[in-house]
Amino acid sequence: MDRAPIKLAVLISGSGTTLQNLADCIRARSLNAKIAAVVASRAGIKGIDRAREAGLPLHLFERTKYSDIPAFSRDIFKICTDADVELICLGGWLSLLDIPDAFVNRIMNIHPALLPSFGGTGMYGKRVHQTVLDHGCKVSGCTVHFVDRVYDNGPIILQRTCPVMEDDTPETLAHRVFEEEKIAYPRAIQLFQENRLRVDGRRVRII
Repeated sequence: MDRAPIKLAVLISGSGTTLQNLADCIRARSLNAKIAAVVASRAGIKGIDRAREAGLPLHLFERTKYSDIPAFSRDIFKICTDADVELICLGGWLSLLDIPDAFVNRIMNIHPALLPSFGGTGMYGKRVHQTVLDHGCKVSGCTVHFVDRVYDNGPIILQRTCPVMEDDTPETLAHRVFEEEKIAYPRAIQLFQENRLRVDGRRVRII
């Protein structure tokens, strides 16, 4: 019997390219999923426009209007619970979350570098790729990992690599890395849906 589509929430803080990728994969039937909720942490971002254009359920919780992380997190996880979300996918999400027990190992993030290198506070977007170039790296790539209460710290699920070219700019490297992200994130979601991920300390075993 075919599996029912996995219900996703996608959390965004910027342009929404990851949201668009997942929506495109669902539309192309290469990902058996449904986006049950989109949560934005900032007003006026491109990701909100993408969600509206796709007709996706959209919720705006501006981080700057909350006094602390727990209050901010409670509203987000209530939306996810009410929508029967099975997996939360961060896509350019910039805020820490106070994760309830019910969502431990049910939140994924994708980072545009090979963790544990080039991650942590302030390492997002163009800054990541510029730092990779500044360090003279010969390869870069992306990392899909489970989310905990520390930036870019949770157990690694999948990584994909790409070369760094001699004449790369942050923009050209970002484009090449994103091509790998478009493959890695849907694959990680599929493995979760198939119940093939086992977390063993800092290791995620694919069975």
